[in-house]
Amino acid sequence: MSKFKLPGKTEPVRRNFSIVDLRAVDDGNFIEGHPAIYDQMTNIGGWFNEIIERGAFDTCDFDDVLFSVNHDLRKIPLARSRRNNGNSTMQLTLDDLGLSIRANLDVENNNEARSLHSAVKRGDIDGMSFIFYVDEEKWEDLESDMPTRRIQKIKKVIEVSAVNFPAYSGTDINARDQDVLDNAKMALENARSQLDNSKNEQDELEFLKLKNQILMKG
Repeated sequence: MSKFKLPGKTEPVRRNFSIVDLRAVDDGNFIEGHPAIYDQMTNIGGWFNEIIERGAFDTCDFDDVLFSVNHDLRKIPLARSRRNNGNSTMQLTLDDLGLSIRANLDVENNNEARSLHSAVKRGDIDGMSFIFYVDEEKWEDLESDMPTRRIQKIKKVIEVSAVNFPAYSGTDINARDQDVLDNAKMALENARSQLDNSKNEQDELEFLKLKNQILMKG
């Protein structure tokens, strides 16, 4: 077994998706949208492509999920899902597209909630993103210039956000988010190190087999 551990399983990951379906519901003060989409290939910082596979959320922990704007976790959340029950101010569901949310905003008592509802209704904010922890993943074509990371199981979602920049300009990570870019680079480097260690272990096993064959013949 390799001593390397992929950082995606221990570090929170943040991803944007290019689908634009964030909307303000006229019947009440609700916000609806998809913070995560299945089977969409995304270029991560120019380092690798990434796909969240269908079923990745099936065993996910949605015990406590915040709803924010632009991932500003320093501010009071605009809604919150606790154990994803009907009494929470946000519900999360899985559908054919991916992870869907419906958040009930307190526009009467919270100025930021009122501003967000207005901005979404006007179309000034139209994207979503989420923060999560990876549980299981598979890497493909690690020896190529652009490998692919398939996220098979997501362990936990801790936050979803309405975001200003949902669509990619060739990538969903750029200079505005250096920490996330560094994490992506580290994930690829460690995955390749794991591959190299596996190859070295295989080469050593082959050498031992050959050595034993020679000794037995002697």
